Amino acid sequence: MARIKPFKGVRPPKTLVEEVVSRPYDVLNSEEARAEAAGNEKSLYHIIKPEIDFEPGTDEHDPKVYDKAVENFKKFQEKGWLVQDDKDIYYIYAQTMDGRTQYGFVVGAWVNDYTEGRIKKHELTRRDKEEDRMKHVRVNNANIEPVFFAFPDNEALEVIIKTVTAGEPEYDFVAPDGFGHTLWTIDDDATIAKITEEFEKIPNLYIADGHHRSAAAALVGAEKAKQNPDHKGDEEYNYFMAVAFPASHLRIIDYNRVVKDLNGLTTEEFLDKIRENFEVEEKGTEIYTPNALHNFALYLDRKWYSLTANPGTYDDNDPIGVLDVTVSSNLILRDILGITDLRSDKRIDFVGGIRGLGELQKRVDSGEMKMALALYPVTMNQLIDIADSGNIMPPKTTWFEPKLRSGLVIHKLD
Repeated sequence: MARIKPFKGVRPPKTLVEEVVSRPYDVLNSEEARAEAAGNEKSLYHIIKPEIDFEPGTDEHDPKVYDKAVENFKKFQEKGWLVQDDKDIYYIYAQTMDGRTQYGFVVGAWVNDYTEGRIKKHELTRRDKEEDRMKHVRVNNANIEPVFFAFPDNEALEVIIKTVTAGEPEYDFVAPDGFGHTLWTIDDDATIAKITEEFEKIPNLYIADGHHRSAAAALVGAEKAKQNPDHKGDEEYNYFMAVAFPASHLRIIDYNRVVKDLNGLTTEEFLDKIRENFEVEEKGTEIYTPNALHNFALYLDRKWYSLTANPGTYDDNDPIGVLDVTVSSNLILRDILGITDLRSDKRIDFVGGIRGLGELQKRVDSGEMKMALALYPVTMNQLIDIADSGNIMPPKTTWFEPKLRSGLVIHKLD
């Protein structure tokens, strides 16, 4: 059962929230963060991307960069740009994109639920990225940024969402990217107890986004437990910050591929090989969007094609074999184009669906890439099935939007 707790969040005053909050650390590079934070000493980038306070080109993993994060976190609190709530509470965080709103609970998630597999993952993590986030959590003694969870729908929690969000929000603003962000505080003891009780009925939580942050936060919590001779199990470091959304609220966006060459094949040779496993239909110059599972869009030589996988090329009874990313990775990228390692091969790049299929066309028409492949998006049910089966999704399978805004709430580990 999922064990969560409320906590004393550290967050900006209402009047400063839009100056403080930022995009997550891992969706932009150092120079982009430097540009976004220009002229704004209150930007959270000074804590989550502190290399921006040094000369361009400074290694973001330099010890002095981590030290700067600590210095800036302390400064933000001393100046009143971040203030800690005076009691343990929950929060509801709403995100609005394209007229659609999803509501999540900001909670302290139990480290043991991660280490014992009740917080389920669907992606592999890289040790170097884990270590970077572990250092950031260690030196700041805080989870500066949340992880993104999903959980099976729960009627009682939906009622709480509707009740709380009918009231006045603490924050309500539209970020520069056009997405809306709204936060409510829940300090009523009875409601807090009910939320904790309802989560205890939920067998598993699922990491939607933030696998490295989840791993790092859990590992630091476990470290602190080992280092404390008086460890009891109820210390704050036994929990890390997450925003947990009902699964039905979430939508996974397509995650598409662009490839630099056809592995020595001509266009006709490539299409002939595609026809061995797919029904191919030329669609012309207008953008074609995949319309169902096992249907793909190919863009090549300024033309769009519909590719429909033939029966027998996929396994709808296998949580991995049913995925279109598996079908395309095996039958097109590996067997035809010779791309076997999606994580390291320099011939392939990945484009989040938030950028639209026009971005694929642009990158091919420019000559940077030879062809593009658009996939029908994975569903939340597929993600949950894979996590429940103990399997791992292929790389670059899921893309969630909108991203969680960082700095709305911070969780201290003491």
